[in-house]
Amino acid sequence: MKTLKFKLYQHKRNRFLKQTINTAGVIYNYCIALHKRYYRMWGKHLSSKLQAHIAKLRKRHSCWQLVGSQAVQDICQRIEKAYQLFFKHHHKGVKPPGFKKLKKYKSFTLKQAGYKFLGGNRVKIGNKIYQFWKSRQIQGTVKTLTIKRTLLGELFMVIVVDDVVEPEAKFTTGKIAGFDFGLKTFLTCFDGTKTETIESPELFKQLLNSIVKASKQLSSKLKDSANRERARKNLVRRHEDIANRRRDWFWKLADELTNRFDVLCFETLNLKGMQRLWGRKVSDLAFGEFLQILEWVAKKKSKKIVFVDQWYPSSKTCSTCGQILEKLDLSIRQWRCPSCQSINGRDENASKNLQMVGASIIGLGDVRQAQLAIAV
Repeated sequence: MKTLKFKLYQHKRNRFLKQTINTAGVIYNYCIALHKRYYRMWGKHLSSKLQAHIAKLRKRHSCWQLVGSQAVQDICQRIEKAYQLFFKHHHKGVKPPGFKKLKKYKSFTLKQAGYKFLGGNRVKIGNKIYQFWKSRQIQGTVKTLTIKRTLLGELFMVIVVDDVVEPEAKFTTGKIAGFDFGLKTFLTCFDGTKTETIESPELFKQLLNSIVKASKQLSSKLKDSANRERARKNLVRRHEDIANRRRDWFWKLADELTNRFDVLCFETLNLKGMQRLWGRKVSDLAFGEFLQILEWVAKKKSKKIVFVDQWYPSSKTCSTCGQILEKLDLSIRQWRCPSCQSINGRDENASKNLQMVGASIIGLGDVRQAQLAIAV
């Protein structure tokens, strides 16, 4: 499956889509209220009966008919999935779905019906025809269509299509590299012969002063006033500018790395734990978003991404002799191996180990043989 995103043209008729999103938010909150009421009365979870009940109510309320029947079904299904996730992982801190403000409700989804592509850059949703910026061709069968509203009030069309048959991995460069994420440097890369570092632009840190200034302007405006709305949009634009620039850098970096290497080895990260420890720094680096983009680019170019288990001691293992330290504090950036006396940089050593372990995982090498070769 592949997801494509297109921006809709600004037009007066877009108000119908925004009204549909607001109505979908009303239905969503009504479904949440039904779930809570049913549990209070009977002590049971409301499951399969919800869709049939909402379908009857939709016929009685004319305003609810703005939302297609399949979009209503999708709302009920998403709430059901959220509750099932809550029942399964509530001991991990997962909370049940709750009410949402209509201003913050973002989207509605259509599946088999309710939309039709008319050719070119036109799509018919309901009884209205809308135009979108067709930045790429739509290949495959469209499975779902979602209309999303941003905080600035702009509308995007997100479609999910059947992807073509996945091609087998093609090795064009014959190179395999190990990559270690870091807080000092974004990536440390080892390709078997040399080590190099890739610095992060840290865009949020660079533009933090403008964010603080826009936040102060927003807080000083009167609530529900036009000036406050303008200040809110100004703050949203600042954040969107940072996100767009960061995403652009990620795409360019992913393209460069997949052109240079056939196999890219990374360590599985505990992003939630890192977020708790370092907060805004980890959010600015956005490791998770980069990995998503890299996986998509690698799949398109028939390259391979290998993830090493997060419990593998990549930093504490000497890449020369294989000696494993019992403890290595995060503040220590270099350490001397007690066995072979070699000096290991923390990130450089980790990238070498990840490269060797990644090669052994896919059968292109053996960790012990690689260590012996380096030692020689």
